[in-house]
Amino acid sequence: MIKVATIAGSDASGGAGLEADLKTFAEYGIYGMAAVTLIATMDPDNDWAHAVYPLDEAVLRAQLHTIFHGVGVDAAKTGMLGSPEAILLVESFLREAKLERYVLDPVMVCKGASEPLHPELNTLLEEKLLPLSLIVTPNLFEAGQLAGIETPASIEDMKKAAKIIHKKGARNVFITGGGRLPGKTSAFDLFYDGTDFNQVESALLDTIWVHGAGCTVSAAITAGLALGLDPYEAVSRAKKFVTFNLRGSFPLNKWIGPGNPAGWRKGFN
Repeated sequence: MIKVATIAGSDASGGAGLEADLKTFAEYGIYGMAAVTLIATMDPDNDWAHAVYPLDEAVLRAQLHTIFHGVGVDAAKTGMLGSPEAILLVESFLREAKLERYVLDPVMVCKGASEPLHPELNTLLEEKLLPLSLIVTPNLFEAGQLAGIETPASIEDMKKAAKIIHKKGARNVFITGGGRLPGKTSAFDLFYDGTDFNQVESALLDTIWVHGAGCTVSAAITAGLALGLDPYEAVSRAKKFVTFNLRGSFPLNKWIGPGNPAGWRKGFN
């Protein structure tokens, strides 16, 4: 059995974070494990305001010890880490395991928010985890933060950000969210391997229910790598997966709605 791990926050609403990751792993037919870095909650009595509760370093260390030393992993991804201690612990375990297939999802903001959750952690994440990643999967906002530039507003901006992020250590860069750029009529993401750029496209879906989409695509990439796909094949397959996922998206309440991880069963081979 192929074994993969997500090291990420738990979303109490179930649509994003490690909950989305584990659902995605299951749809790919692989065995998923989770190390919880923090718990994210949303307050229905305060317009779905987000709160984040990091777990103690010892608790995270014990989880990582269970996963890496007790079971072993073929691939891993990280999502929201939330503290310097979490970043340093993840770096330590990844280096010790010499894990080649590691996907960094540099979660810096929750859906419904517009500022980095922990801007002081960005530099540490770049220094410690970016060089270990086989693929990094920022959205437009996160790409700008990682590259140290304004949020990309054009394809050329995306390419500029990808080049900078690659120079900082990521072997492959996959920037998502190009369909949100002005005038775009397709949902496209940009893949850069340090030499070539490739646009990974699909039809632009008419839905606002996209909670957990970023987590889902990075988890699908991780699963693809674990199954032996090369980086570009993994992101291409993940794009198809998340497209079917969002075709089945639905409102969970008046604030958010997730995709349907089982959506690809209806048409993806």
